Amino acid sequence: MSQYSSIFNDVFGPIMRGPSSSHVAGAARIGLLARQLFDGNITKVITEFDKKGSLATTYGGHGSDIGLAGGLLGFNPKDKRLPNSLKIAKEKEIEIKFEIKDYEAQHPNTYKLKLFADNNFIEIIALSTGGGMVDLVKINDFDISIKGDYFETLIFLKVNKESDFENILENIKNKIDKFEFINFNNLNNKYLINVKTFEKIKDETIDKLNSIVEIYDIKRTNPVLPVKSRKNIKIPFNSPKQMIELSKKKDLKMWELATLYESARGDMPERKVYEKMDEIIDIMQNAIKDGIAGTKYKDRILGPQAWIVKEAKENDKLIPTNILNNVIAYTMAVMEVKSSMGLIVAAPTAGSCGVIPGTIIGVYDSLKLDKDRLIKAMLSSAMIGILISKNATFAGEEAGCQAECGSASSMAAAGLVQLMDGTVEQCIKASSIALQNVLGLICDPVANRVEVPCLGRNIMASTNAIASANMALAGVDEVIPLEEVIETMYNVGNMLPSEICCTGLGGLSVTRTAKNIERNLN
Repeated sequence: MSQYSSIFNDVFGPIMRGPSSSHVAGAARIGLLARQLFDGNITKVITEFDKKGSLATTYGGHGSDIGLAGGLLGFNPKDKRLPNSLKIAKEKEIEIKFEIKDYEAQHPNTYKLKLFADNNFIEIIALSTGGGMVDLVKINDFDISIKGDYFETLIFLKVNKESDFENILENIKNKIDKFEFINFNNLNNKYLINVKTFEKIKDETIDKLNSIVEIYDIKRTNPVLPVKSRKNIKIPFNSPKQMIELSKKKDLKMWELATLYESARGDMPERKVYEKMDEIIDIMQNAIKDGIAGTKYKDRILGPQAWIVKEAKENDKLIPTNILNNVIAYTMAVMEVKSSMGLIVAAPTAGSCGVIPGTIIGVYDSLKLDKDRLIKAMLSSAMIGILISKNATFAGEEAGCQAECGSASSMAAAGLVQLMDGTVEQCIKASSIALQNVLGLICDPVANRVEVPCLGRNIMASTNAIASANMALAGVDEVIPLEEVIETMYNVGNMLPSEICCTGLGGLSVTRTAKNIERNLN
């Protein structure tokens, strides 16, 4: 199991539709994995949320219900059919129910799934851990860990003696040509062996396994993440200090460190990393274009407003800070596309998806730079995301909006420094300053929609990134090293009450106006 984050798994992605990556994309991936583990056609699904977790109050407004239904139907997070997944499931006579229970969930975003067919039943517990990343942790009371980055084979067997199991396990290993990891656990003489492979196990190998009399079931899943994992990954650096040392030793820019890292992590040529980021930027630019043109979606609080800022700027109605006004309009545009179920890149989350494209592309367009510099800036911002992903979290449910908009602001600041051809040290300094400025930022969406105050906080994060980048480029001392700021952000998140961590139970969520909006929407 990989211990290293990937730019295209954990930081710039998923490519998705919907208001929240933790809720819509994470739920869709859980559904995609669950449907592969179920034998036969699903007829009924009961999903239980812990009443003390985030999902109990937010699953409808944030889109967990449509995400899960979509995944169970086989839709990936960017599928155009996703917004209508509950309706499509009903048409296919699949009953999907959501219930609030009290069961001491281990994570704020815990899904306890019960899947039924005529003669089949399985129970799965899964976590949406932030930014669209997931972990299936139990199946029928057996402990597992399926994150969607391997081909997984689950082998169920029953033996009478532990010594018999050792012999069978060795027999299974001999029948599988290449595997990355094999984990197992037992319950009352029943064992589950979880085999992780980089490539799909051949059907003829599965036939050989089925010939072992003690095996009573085999289930398989394919990866749902764009970058697969493998054992013995060797990355070129693992901290900001090591990044700076390597950049000086080999005269590397921030973007080159990013391509070097992802090439090693994802087992792909450096050129492929560059090209993949180019593709992601195209999606971001299209989201800006669509948002400026105006979006429509029935179930939302805010109508299209990005065009208002653009028009006011063009008519000289705004304070003449042209680059900043461009950034504001672009950031709003992406957020509005997200809220209308349009296609966006969760970078690092859907709730903060306006910050990085709005800021970096906004400045890039204003300065009329070439595309190559834009790609390098995005790669540089992604590298900061890797450091945050490794040492903290992107999940607002765990650490508040400082983990979402704060992380995005920190990443965008580094990208802007690279856009202006700054050094690796300046990129890291800018990231530290930006994250310091938003420590303690709470997550309190109004009416369980990722719109208010999310829109304003994305814009705040964008402007903070510009100021922080300029401070670093000018030579301002960040004082606290980035790695310590990231650690502090995570610690502060653990101190925040759950009511102000995306539960809708505190902050602006419980104002009189917010409650009126919620009643009118429902």
